[in-house]
Amino acid sequence: MTVIDVHAHWFAPQWVQLLEREGNANGCTIGKTDQGHTNITIPGVALVSRFPPDMVDVDLMLKMMDGAGIDVRLFSLTNPMINWAPPEFGLRLARAYNDNCAAAYEKHPKRFRGAMTLPMQAPELALKELERAARLPGICAVYLSEHVNGINLDHKSFWPIYAQCEALGLPLCLHPVNPCGGERMEKFHMRNLIGNPHESAIAAADLIFGGVLDAFPRLEVVLPHAGGSFPWLIGRFDNGVATRKRELGHMKQPASAYLRRFYYDTISHNGAIMRYLMQMVGTDRVVVGSDYNMDAGYPRPVEFVDTIPGLTATEREQILGANAQRLLRL
Repeated sequence: MTVIDVHAHWFAPQWVQLLEREGNANGCTIGKTDQGHTNITIPGVALVSRFPPDMVDVDLMLKMMDGAGIDVRLFSLTNPMINWAPPEFGLRLARAYNDNCAAAYEKHPKRFRGAMTLPMQAPELALKELERAARLPGICAVYLSEHVNGINLDHKSFWPIYAQCEALGLPLCLHPVNPCGGERMEKFHMRNLIGNPHESAIAAADLIFGGVLDAFPRLEVVLPHAGGSFPWLIGRFDNGVATRKRELGHMKQPASAYLRRFYYDTISHNGAIMRYLMQMVGTDRVVVGSDYNMDAGYPRPVEFVDTIPGLTATEREQILGANAQRLLRL
């Protein structure tokens, strides 16, 4: 059985090098940590992103994968992503990352795949890069933040991108960036503990209530962090559709009808929650995520899957690899 991790992060070396050369001239501040690793600070973004070797060096990542029992990883960016950048620089960052993903796949075709990144702050440039990167070897998904500089995902400027993803059979893998909450989330790591999961609920609501999933019925979407707070708000969403005709009268079916339009990774940190999520959405919609290499994730995601109560051999096989193979067309 092939174990496939669909939520794991990589800062591609060429992408980091481009930031180091030109980031200061394009609106961010590039510095060094006390350990000598590159970091980046962006105005208006509270999180300072760091690029340590275990997030950059592919050979080191392979050793970590072997130790964790992971056969294949889907590479993706994480904070700060690229939506903060001036459009032309964002396009160059996207190309550097996507080309580096293809190169890593060609060197290790049995171990890595890439989720392309796009300069969504300029949708016309994002569409061009989508069409180019889709032809690169090893690219099998599209990676998007759960909002684009405060613009929700149902904005009509993004719809041509969704249409092309659907046509190409490329799933969207979503991830929070600069999450909701503002200053109230600064204490107690709440920006991550609460803000990030709530971003998934907002993104799911955008795609459901904004008509995206209706307009693109074959578009697949992966929600991080076991769907965040979205699955647990579905009763409130359904009640809103039933009672709030002014805002939601356009809805033709309850929000819960869309639960199975999403895939959900395993990053919940609670086996009982995963069992209930499987009952809600179906085991065939659950895929392994590690959130490598963040402390909010799992060093050994397979061991977490084995904590799910009553896990059968068939369910285990689906979650660890079969579902992701189908989703990513591996």
